[in-house]
Amino acid sequence: MVILRLTLLVFVAWTTSAWASDCPRQGTLGTSRILEVDAAKYPRVGLKSFPQTLPLDDKEVVLTFDDGPAATTPRILAALARECVLATFFQVGRSSQALPGLVKKVTMGGHTLGHHTWSHPHLNAMTFETARDNIDRGIAADEAALHGKATNVPSTPFFRFPYFESTPELLEMLQARGIVVFGADFWASDWLPMTPQDELKLITGRLKAARKGIILFHDPRAQTAAMLPDFLKYLRVNGYRVVHVVPKPKGADMHGNADDTPKTH
Repeated sequence: MVILRLTLLVFVAWTTSAWASDCPRQGTLGTSRILEVDAAKYPRVGLKSFPQTLPLDDKEVVLTFDDGPAATTPRILAALARECVLATFFQVGRSSQALPGLVKKVTMGGHTLGHHTWSHPHLNAMTFETARDNIDRGIAADEAALHGKATNVPSTPFFRFPYFESTPELLEMLQARGIVVFGADFWASDWLPMTPQDELKLITGRLKAARKGIILFHDPRAQTAAMLPDFLKYLRVNGYRVVHVVPKPKGADMHGNADDTPKTH
């Protein structure tokens, strides 16, 4: 039993390291680079909501998934793993509380875990205090699922508003706490009923027009889980590159400098 546990720990460590750098399998899309996002320089990103987005080059994309974890999340993770691609998952707290094993599976695969409130409400229709409490309850549930201890201080300070419905007061509060607010540059509209083939046509058309950016999907959507392998193949065949976002460590950068320029690996 001890040997088995050690073997599993070695396997998890190897896969996380491999997916975060070079893919161990030939002919896969892979993750081209890791982008450290500093909350001081990039407090709000995504052109659908804000004037600023991440510093991406032509044909670079960031893959994000909202509203999980869900029964379809393992299919999403499997498709990403087959192509050695890393993504960011914005979790709903009550779902994290119900499915803590899937929350851990997301991060064990090397993916970034962000936050998406406790119950996915319309925050702009609430009082500031009620909205803040829903945000904090969601963060606490995500952290409890991941680390076994509830706290409203996120280990990954990334947040996305449900429906992109922010308020100036909530944006200021999150910025003061050093939490990056993610919008999106474009999306798959996968909250609408459509076939996987129609979704693939829609998102590839939008990608051709935008050429780069933060893409929004929803991992609870079965049509997205069915479509994702073909979309990743499309990225690979057409020369797109996937960028994985992580928070910039607090303090000096990797060279000991005190600037706030985004670092890539």
